[in-house]
Amino acid sequence: MRAVQYVLLVGVAAVFLGPLYWLVATSFKAPDEIYQFPPVWWPTEFTWENFGLAWEAAPFDRFFLNSTIATVAGTALKVTNAVLTAYAFVYLRFPFKNVLFLGILGAMMVPGHVTLLPNYLTVATLGWINTYAGLIIPGIGSAFATFLMRQHLLTLPREVTDAASVDGAGHWRTLWQVVLPMSRPMLATVLVITAVEEWNNFVWPLIVTNTAEMRTLPIGLLFLKDEEGLSNWGTIMAGTLIVLAPMLVIFFVAQRWIVGGITAGAVKG
Repeated sequence: MRAVQYVLLVGVAAVFLGPLYWLVATSFKAPDEIYQFPPVWWPTEFTWENFGLAWEAAPFDRFFLNSTIATVAGTALKVTNAVLTAYAFVYLRFPFKNVLFLGILGAMMVPGHVTLLPNYLTVATLGWINTYAGLIIPGIGSAFATFLMRQHLLTLPREVTDAASVDGAGHWRTLWQVVLPMSRPMLATVLVITAVEEWNNFVWPLIVTNTAEMRTLPIGLLFLKDEEGLSNWGTIMAGTLIVLAPMLVIFFVAQRWIVGGITAGAVKG
């Protein structure tokens, strides 16, 4: 029975890791090895030429800068918003609190594409088309991040925050000196999930930007495919790896926090 489980696990891992393996291997192959049949499963000689061609075929330096700015600023604003909102839902009393939280839960079930047109009309009215503000501001609210932080804060011992209140600490001091230090694993989880989401965002940057100077890396891949066609797969795979590598490294470094944080967030309702 255990052998069957191992076989199933290996099969599932192959389904998910196979494309990633082929992406990495093709990025370092010479052109003759890419199109060779039977396939060359691992490059006989590693070459960095594909990465140079990809970087020159599209303005990846500008794409990389735009993605970095949008990811850093968007993640910071989104996580800050989620932390403050979650704190309010857990530690403050205000009318219709439960109803508003149900509204946040409902927002998690609404496809993001539903808000594309209203957001675009708002951004266009404000004159934010093709600007960093247009890229970042409409996405600073995250129902999922708020839900995770709220569920985690419910698990914190109430005696600690009550003791801080007795000592004269206000809400800001309680948040920064008591709640956040106890919430580092969940905060790391929300940061990583949000950063990956911002980095990989494709549809909204495609809609709200209209020049190469404001495009982000995911759109840069589409630009690269249009430049290279479907004949130069080494260059396309290398460009894809350039986009994928930063978030892949961050995910593998922080995966234990992600799993632990999501599990902890599901403990208490």
